[in-house]
Amino acid sequence: SATTEFPMGWRYTGLQTGAECGKERGMAFDFKKEQREFYLPKRKPEIIKVPKMSYIAVRGKGDPNEEGGVYQQAIGALYAVAYTLKMSYKTDYKIKGFFEYVVPPLEGFWWQEHAEEIDYGNKRAFHWISVIRIPDFITKADVNWAIETASKKKETDCSQVEFLELEEGLCVQIMHVGSFNNEPATVALMDEFLLKNGYENDMNDTRFHHEIYLSDARKIAPEKWKTVIRHPVRSGKQ
Repeated sequence: SATTEFPMGWRYTGLQTGAECGKERGMAFDFKKEQREFYLPKRKPEIIKVPKMSYIAVRGKGDPNEEGGVYQQAIGALYAVAYTLKMSYKTDYKIKGFFEYVVPPLEGFWWQEHAEEIDYGNKRAFHWISVIRIPDFITKADVNWAIETASKKKETDCSQVEFLELEEGLCVQIMHVGSFNNEPATVALMDEFLLKNGYENDMNDTRFHHEIYLSDARKIAPEKWKTVIRHPVRSGKQ
């Protein structure tokens, strides 16, 4: 099938999106609908405090466009574990407190070492943590079960998937609509907003450029793609 290049250079290869999953079960809990403030910001910058959330995650480095490369393999493993957890209620393994939910959209944290600004042309220098959010009732033990189960059933090595808890804290975010080639202009709006409102970017070794991918690039024209862009910030007032 056709592939579509995404913001940091990885390509959409037909993986199911969170939006599609919502059609599966009308009654399933959907983070995008229940916690809209984290997934559906306005098209102008806003400050938000993001609490601790749980994810399954994969980490790596290198060009995400490499055919059959580390990134694409990692995303496949991530989705295998995500759907093993989602469908666990149909197995003998029972997760305490489980309720049916929609698999949230894919997200990505991106950075380049020793770079104050991202060089979009140097994809080989990317470090990334790709994540899919999971409900709070899922524990590290549950994720370990899903990794082992998915590896066996899908005949895919999912050992690189990990349980991750992350509290992003104070951030600025915006809904970017359109081609990812235009993303720097949206980031410039965020930076201008921070300057006018007494905040500063706070990206460092533990706080990164964050994107949440909301659109199915197979069905939607590039000018209509929706991506949440989120940057960590701190108060600039001393």
